[in-house]
Amino acid sequence: MRDAFKQFDQITNSEAFAAQALALFTYQYENNTVYRSYCDLINTNPVEVKTIQEIPFLPIQFFKTHKIYSPDPPPVNYFESSGTTGQIRSKHYVGDLQTYHQSFEKGFELFYGPIEEYALVALLPSYLERDNASLVYMANALIKKTKHPLSGFYLNEWEQLKYTLDLLEQKEQKTILLGVTFALLEVAEKYDWKLNHTLIMETGGMKGMQKEWVKSALHKYLGEHFGVSAIHAEYGMTELLSQAYSKGNGLFYCPPWMKVLTRATEDPFELIEYGKTGGVNIIDLANIDSCAFIATEDLGILYPDGGFEIQGRFDQAEVRGCNLMVV
Repeated sequence: MRDAFKQFDQITNSEAFAAQALALFTYQYENNTVYRSYCDLINTNPVEVKTIQEIPFLPIQFFKTHKIYSPDPPPVNYFESSGTTGQIRSKHYVGDLQTYHQSFEKGFELFYGPIEEYALVALLPSYLERDNASLVYMANALIKKTKHPLSGFYLNEWEQLKYTLDLLEQKEQKTILLGVTFALLEVAEKYDWKLNHTLIMETGGMKGMQKEWVKSALHKYLGEHFGVSAIHAEYGMTELLSQAYSKGNGLFYCPPWMKVLTRATEDPFELIEYGKTGGVNIIDLANIDSCAFIATEDLGILYPDGGFEIQGRFDQAEVRGCNLMVV
């Protein structure tokens, strides 16, 4: 049964998505004890769930307090979220790393074409400083897949980074500079840039920054300093195996096996209309062995074409519904 869900990247329409989501919901209810307990506590009977809107979304905080995993097969690895000293970190257990590769490689290609056409320069200092970061794992795999000699990671080697990007520009090589927000801001301010063949992709991350940035202002600032017309962005998290991408204006789109819905901020079980700010719920059909239905800590707006914006996070990042289960 589990292997049948590995064809998630063959999904091409909403009907196929709904059919697989409902089947995966039943499978995870039967095999994931934490998810089943949550569904039982909110009185959800799988037999009565007929649409994806009726599927319960597990509050993401449970990844910090419970092992969200189906027991068979045993996990081969786990990814861990960031956090300050003393904070409980989320752990996402993975039963098959090939499934992760399948998702992020196919997802990237759907939005940007073959990764082999690019040089990938990753500026992820805060992630490189810790183990088990899913973003580092993904970036490293994509860097290797480019097979380009100048692809690689950078910490704070600003001069070397400038030299590398200048050389790639001279060669008119399609390049992606993938970076956390605070590092992109720092390097943007250090040099005069005019990038014609480099795509800037931010992953979020304002660690250590005193100034609060509105996303539109941030992208405008980065665009002006790097000399590019648009700032791209990647939206993912430790608890997911899939990513959404934005090619500008802060508007994200999902691959066909991932879907965003929005919920009322005061009622975690009420889904809301397009164009209204609400909590972000995510269906990730690549999340076969943990939970594919997650109520995140993010606030966003969903649009009729499936695009969505991220506007911030819940206060203190506490997702309503977590108090239904005690550690």
